[in-house]
Amino acid sequence: MFKRILVPTDGSDITAKAIDTAIALAKSVNAQLYTISAKEPFPYSAISEMQPTPPQEFFDAQERIASQRVQAVVKLCEAAGVPCQAHTVEALHPWEAIIDHAKRMECDLLVMASHGRRGVSALLLGSETQKVLTHTKVPVLVVR
Repeated sequence: MFKRILVPTDGSDITAKAIDTAIALAKSVNAQLYTISAKEPFPYSAISEMQPTPPQEFFDAQERIASQRVQAVVKLCEAAGVPCQAHTVEALHPWEAIIDHAKRMECDLLVMASHGRRGVSALLLGSETQKVLTHTKVPVLVVR
């Protein structure tokens, strides 16, 4: 069945449900789990010298936050006896990074969370999950 499952994390409560589901599924089919967290790129501008946070400090903070997110998944996987690889990537658009990472790691399933928004709010807000669903060829399990 599934051998390589990717579960992205942004550290939110809704993502925690997707992580739990991905771990349980990976354990039940003896799959390898991969987790990814996207880091925001530095907001360069014409007046970047006036930025309140120096670039290296910004990058370090982004890496620390993203690493904490994926390490939390790794710990949950260790407790469940599921092998897990964790990665952090810098991405302007997280959905693109998720799709690229799934290809790079040869994942055969993505497990993602959805807030379940409908109507105008879904149209206006959009979601990373919706964008992944629209653009990927890899099957996606959406957890609400």
